[in-house]
Amino acid sequence: MDILEKLTSWQITPPLIEHPPLFNCDEADRLLLERPGTRLKNLFLRDNYGRRHALLLTKPDKQVDLKALSSQLGWSRIGFASAERLDKYLGVAPGHVSVLALINDANAQAVELWLDNDLSEGDDFHCHPLRNTATVLLSKVDLARFAEHTGHTPQWIDVPER
Repeated sequence: MDILEKLTSWQITPPLIEHPPLFNCDEADRLLLERPGTRLKNLFLRDNYGRRHALLLTKPDKQVDLKALSSQLGWSRIGFASAERLDKYLGVAPGHVSVLALINDANAQAVELWLDNDLSEGDDFHCHPLRNTATVLLSKVDLARFAEHTGHTPQWIDVPER
């Protein structure tokens, strides 16, 4: 069952927008795609020891201060996880990451879900459905429902900026 069928089975039916492959926020900017809703930057992070992992959703233009975030959350030196870790924990390649990749972590619960408080007023979040050639618009309510189905408790946090 693909991710869209799984969402439908959970009574989550977000709009789907097909588009050329987008590997990062800058590429979306260059294409000048007009899409309603809230764009996201998705950062797959790990601690210094590789024991803890998190998916951070933030604004696309935010330059996250990982050192300050490490101190704030009590993690040892947060850094970006490798492509190999991304595949192992979320089952996607770089450029295909979104909150929907947590479907691949539903059993292991190895990845924490962090949402930047700067997104709290947003809705209809842009999410790749495990491929970067489409975007679904996931409402805040549907995001919470999805997280509940996958066993991930969203943590709303203040994300420091450089």
